[in-house]
Amino acid sequence: MSRMNAYSYEDPGPRRVAIISTLLLHVAVVAVILSHPPARSAIAKAMPMMVSLITAERARLPEAPPRPMPMRQNFEMAQPVVPLPNITIATPSQAAAKASSVPAQSENARPATIVLSVVSPRFDAAYLQNPAPAYPPLARRMGERGRVLLRVLVTAEGTADRVELNTSSGSSRLDIAALETVQRWHFVPARQGERAVAAWVLVPISFSLES
Repeated sequence: MSRMNAYSYEDPGPRRVAIISTLLLHVAVVAVILSHPPARSAIAKAMPMMVSLITAERARLPEAPPRPMPMRQNFEMAQPVVPLPNITIATPSQAAAKASSVPAQSENARPATIVLSVVSPRFDAAYLQNPAPAYPPLARRMGERGRVLLRVLVTAEGTADRVELNTSSGSSRLDIAALETVQRWHFVPARQGERAVAAWVLVPISFSLES
């Protein structure tokens, strides 16, 4: 018995025959398919078409050379010149001379004037006991009524110096009765600070038939 190698060896003949037979079978199938006209047209439609969009004129034009990139330049901004303020340093002797040249305030300078507000006169204080004007009998019988507004100048002593008709009631009898009565009234005089002064005041008088 002959000595055998460590590696086994297999004859490739049958495998090669099988591969060649398979390829021939595929070629025969493709040939049969291509011999059929509808199959050829379907394959032609399915194949992609390459279309060139470059025209003949554009193909003849040379390519434009690339534009050179602009060079970046460095500019140095000039700093604005700010003028320095003129500063004068005075010596102690100069400062004393300048202070002595300022005129001192006069000892007799007049002080600021303070204006005090005026408190208006009053006619409604209870202790004054001012009587109400009498209703004229003819005006009552005729049914006249209304409101009279009088403007009175009150003196510093509290008496009526002047009595003027500011707004009429619409009846001359009622207006005269109000004027004559207020002329005898007493008032609390106006005051400016602690001092009594003369001032004007408005006095309303109402005439009503229900009273």
